[in-house]
Amino acid sequence: KMTPFAPTAFLRTLRTLRPSTLCHIAHHTTRPLFSSSSISSAAFLRDCPSSHTTQIRRLSTHTFVLSHPSSVDNTEGSDDNDKALARGRIVCITSGKGGVGKTTSAASFATGLALRGLKTCVVDFDIGLRNLDIHLGVERRVIFDIVHVLTSECTLSQALIPDKKTPNLSMLAASQTRDKDSLTIEGVERVLSELAQKFEYVVLDSPAGIESGARHAMYFCDDAIVVTNPELSSCRDADKMIGFVSSRSRRAEIGEPDCKPVSMTLLITRYDVERAEREESLAIEDMKDLLGLSVIGVIPESKDVLTCTNLGTPIISMGEEHPAAGAYMDMVVSFVLVRLPVTALVIHVTQLFSDGSLLMSFTTQHYYISQDRFLGQEKELRFVTPEPVSFFKRIFG
Repeated sequence: KMTPFAPTAFLRTLRTLRPSTLCHIAHHTTRPLFSSSSISSAAFLRDCPSSHTTQIRRLSTHTFVLSHPSSVDNTEGSDDNDKALARGRIVCITSGKGGVGKTTSAASFATGLALRGLKTCVVDFDIGLRNLDIHLGVERRVIFDIVHVLTSECTLSQALIPDKKTPNLSMLAASQTRDKDSLTIEGVERVLSELAQKFEYVVLDSPAGIESGARHAMYFCDDAIVVTNPELSSCRDADKMIGFVSSRSRRAEIGEPDCKPVSMTLLITRYDVERAEREESLAIEDMKDLLGLSVIGVIPESKDVLTCTNLGTPIISMGEEHPAAGAYMDMVVSFVLVRLPVTALVIHVTQLFSDGSLLMSFTTQHYYISQDRFLGQEKELRFVTPEPVSFFKRIFG
């Protein structure tokens, strides 16, 4: 028998019960367990211990708003199919350890996509500790943030901040005054669904760690770029996050063959070639073996990163010749899915006459051919070998 109760206290009691007891409650109660408007089943599932999650998930009747992940896995089809099925890809920039360069990479990666003519939105998921607006130089223009959108205090269009320097780039800021408990699965999905209809790429700047903000950022992603530094503690935390993405994302819940798993690649930042040569830091091959991911980019150590952050300009804007900017541009080129438009001439034989002549008609079909997820060419990693030392430098130092 269900009696009036305080939702928070009731949930604390549920979390202490064994899975078998929870199943008994679920099958024998005649009223919904989550009758209060102040708490949602998704919030309970998110905060519930992992050993209970499978049993309690049966109670949720959530209908997904964001289209099925398989809709962005299709690489060819007619124009009509593309318009009906396609949505923007959701890319999560993540890592277990803080300070490895996630926000710097998210800003440069999103800017690089926009510079290639792709409509891109970058979203800051670090609720309470936002910094992405500083990296893009729009901190004075933030009026509404993602929490305002989640609570329906404004529309998504009001919260989006277009970048004045990069026409195809927009940003959705995180709240500076709320905490990460403001995020819900339903709310995040609704925002991402609307963004995916407006933009070709939605880049999520995930906070460090494996708490609520990071879990919400990675749950709906189609691609995950795992950022790490060439040191052991950073790689160990990155390995933990790889496990979370592999097992707790929406794609992992659906499973194959209904959709592909999250595509994960490794981005190595603050790489010092000379220190790696002296074995003072991990080498690229060491990190590839340790984490089991292909490397999408190697960003060399650069003092200009701090300067660009203070100026509100992504490092990628410094041009192809700059080592760090060139490395980020190579990363974007390696990532972008290029789809080539093809027009085919189709011949239809409508009638065969006795003298051997044919009556034919001609139609054209328009479709796309994908050159794999990458550009069809192997992009060689630059800035990963020591620069040759000149004769005079060897003599005079």
